[in-house]
Amino acid sequence: MLYIRGLTYHPPASNLAILANVSLELPAQQMGLIIGRSGSGKSTLLQILSGLAEQNQGQIYWREQSLDPEYLQQLAGLVFQFPERHFCAGTILEELRLGHPEIGSDQVSQALIEVGLEHLPLNTAPHALSGGQQRRLALAVQLIRQPQLLLLDEPTAGLDWSMRRQLVNLLAKLKQHWTLLVVTHDMVDMVEIADRYWTLDQGILQAFEPSPVAEVEVSG
Repeated sequence: MLYIRGLTYHPPASNLAILANVSLELPAQQMGLIIGRSGSGKSTLLQILSGLAEQNQGQIYWREQSLDPEYLQQLAGLVFQFPERHFCAGTILEELRLGHPEIGSDQVSQALIEVGLEHLPLNTAPHALSGGQQRRLALAVQLIRQPQLLLLDEPTAGLDWSMRRQLVNLLAKLKQHWTLLVVTHDMVDMVEIADRYWTLDQGILQAFEPSPVAEVEVSG
C-alpha cells in the first residue's frame, strides 16, 4: 500500500508551493486517479514518487517502509506524457534492454505479452509503431523492471478514441498485478476503471467520488 503523508514541494524559484501538504493512501493492486488542470502539480507529484525530485516536507511509505528517492527509483516505474518522444533505441528489443543489458529473452517476451505486443518483430523500430503501440511499448519498458508501482502521466493524451479505449482496457488488466497511479486533466477515459479519486488544484489534493451522472456518461 502506498501512503503519502503531508508532502510539500516548494522550490526556491516559486512564490507558492507546487504541492501543499498532500496526503493519500492507495492500496496494492488498485488504481488511483488524480484529476487536475495543467500546472496543478500533477507531473511534479509523479516525479517525486518516482525519485526524480525530492519533497521539502512529508513522508512517502510503501507498506510500512519510509522511502527515499533512491528507493523510489527502484519501486516505481514512470511513464511520461508522450513517452514516445523519449525513445532512444533503434529497435523494440534495444529499447527494452536500454540500460539493462542483462535482461533475458524470457523477460522481454513476458513484458511484451503483458502489453499485447508479443506479435511484433523485435527488430521493429519504436518510431514505426502506431501511437497506441508506442504507449504500450513505453509501459513494457517499465514493466520489464518489475516495479511495484506504475505511475502514468496523461496516458491517453493525443490518442484517438479507439486507441484510448484499448489503453484503458490494458490498464484495467494491469491493475490486477500492479498498483497504478494515473494523473490526467480529463477523467472521462479513466473514471470507470479507477478505485480511488482525487482532484489536485494549485497543489492541494482532495478526495472525491465521481457522480452517477458522470459514470453514466462514460459507460454510454
